[in-house]
Amino acid sequence: MFIGHFAVGLAAKRVAPNASLGALIAAPLLLDLLWPIFLLLGWERVRIQPGITAFNDLVLEHYPWSHSLVMSIVWAAAFAGLYWSRTRYRAGAIAIAAGVVSHWVMDWITHRPDLPLYPGGEQLFGLGLWNAPTATIAVESLLLVGAVWLYSRTTRALDPVGRFAFWSFVGLLALFYTADALSSAPSPPPPALAWGALIGWVFPLWAWWFDRHRAAGIRHERTS
Repeated sequence: MFIGHFAVGLAAKRVAPNASLGALIAAPLLLDLLWPIFLLLGWERVRIQPGITAFNDLVLEHYPWSHSLVMSIVWAAAFAGLYWSRTRYRAGAIAIAAGVVSHWVMDWITHRPDLPLYPGGEQLFGLGLWNAPTATIAVESLLLVGAVWLYSRTTRALDPVGRFAFWSFVGLLALFYTADALSSAPSPPPPALAWGALIGWVFPLWAWWFDRHRAAGIRHERTS
């Protein structure tokens, strides 16, 4: 998943309207935010093999510290606990914990069997939706459209930043996803891939910024 993870964060605003979208977006992205750091540290490994799946060419050889189910629960507890200690907002902490774990679940749907249950575990899991590119794109696109609709109905722009920064965020996600889906170029070597993936840290900051310029509160249709 790519934009599917963003969809989880945007939709979470509905159930935790007082939480910053920055934190809600960071939660389902967290495993992918940690992954390039662990690659650069040499704790995890990836290689490029064109054709390994129909959707991308990444062979995720070893990434139990960022992407095993048990560690996703550990990261969820750590992130939600930190958030709770600073805000005492229960709905936000629950949404963050669920968001972090949702990453493993959504990756389980899309990845070929390469996801471990725990560090050191030999059995690997994945349903392989990436081998059906049309279905992958359809599922993720529908998730994003639904999540954008939920977020836009749960909040309203207070100024041009809240309006245009939000829609430019959505537009850039769609542009990145479309370019990635249509590209036939191989991924860069692992070190370059890891450095490039660090740009993911920009997205929670961007979401935090425009969300501060939007007011939370579920909007209702006018009745005559």
